Amino acid sequence: MNYADIKKVDVANGPGVRVSLFVSGCTHRCEECFNPEAWDFSYGSLFGEEQIAQIISLLDKSHIRGLSLLGGEPFEPQNQDSVLELVRRVREQLPGKTIWCYTGWRYEELAAGKIGDQSRELLEQLDVLVDGPFVLAKKDLGLRFRGSSNQRIIDVPASLAAGEVRLAEEYMQ
Repeated sequence: MNYADIKKVDVANGPGVRVSLFVSGCTHRCEECFNPEAWDFSYGSLFGEEQIAQIISLLDKSHIRGLSLLGGEPFEPQNQDSVLELVRRVREQLPGKTIWCYTGWRYEELAAGKIGDQSRELLEQLDVLVDGPFVLAKKDLGLRFRGSSNQRIIDVPASLAAGEVRLAEEYMQ
């Protein structure tokens, strides 16, 4: 997997101060995407052990609340192995940090394991999922942590336990 950027300080893609990984590669190609250069799977640099160690080191500070995964598309089948390895390591080494992920796919597809071999397993590692493609006709600059009104902010553990989507209401305003 390649990655486009690692933001050491991000306050736009989840609550509090976060570290964000922008992966490369996306087949959704949403109209007026904020990051179209990351559609290309070969954009940026190769992601590996050095970047995992860097992200863990950046996260290991008391003022950093968690990790946000964006793209490109973290749930692209060819990105799932690397993203899953990263989130497993974060969970093991820094269990108090939250993990948010942005995806163009819907929660239901991921929970059913329909997107690649590891979508369900990756989903199970997340605290919050912001799902759905960016839709230009539903763009709303007043929304927190999402770009268009069709996107949902989902409490993943509560949704998995209930067997249906449970919104993270505190972030939906």
